[in-house]
Amino acid sequence: MKITLIRHGESEANVGLFINDDPKRPVHLTPRGKEQAESLAQTLRAETFTHAYVSEFPRAQETMNILLRGRSIPLRIDLRLNERKSGLDGFPVQVFINQILHAPVHFKPAAGESFLEQMERLRGFLDEIAALHPQAHVLAVSHEHPILSALGLTSSAEAVVHGSVPNCGRVDLVWPPA
Repeated sequence: MKITLIRHGESEANVGLFINDDPKRPVHLTPRGKEQAESLAQTLRAETFTHAYVSEFPRAQETMNILLRGRSIPLRIDLRLNERKSGLDGFPVQVFINQILHAPVHFKPAAGESFLEQMERLRGFLDEIAALHPQAHVLAVSHEHPILSALGLTSSAEAVVHGSVPNCGRVDLVWPPA
């Protein structure tokens, strides 16, 4: 299976530099984020996707709705694509960064998950959809940390944990890896 992982467009949390890891607190795309998604939708027009998955966060769903406009592709919400759980919803991003500095792969916030735990969450998602759709080209809209953790499954957690994925950036994976 081939999967194209997309990070959502620029959100209010990106601009405000605050954490939003609670999907019940709606954080939406900014006008710029909507423009990013529209631009990406044009880029993706030539590609054929068979299935689509999205996290339960409004910003990811808004991005996916723009990407799927005019297409009839089955769409499912999957919580395993959700943002990394930090237990710091509403706090400045720097608070989380300061906490993980000493052990970015292994550190687990009191009410959250470690990078390694997030990797296993993504492994479960990838294994399941590859079993369901072995010949598919899947489109998935998620968040920076889940996408980095998926990349960690194909290289190493240490190699990707400090990486970044731009808003509406894409990562293509073949799963299971060869």
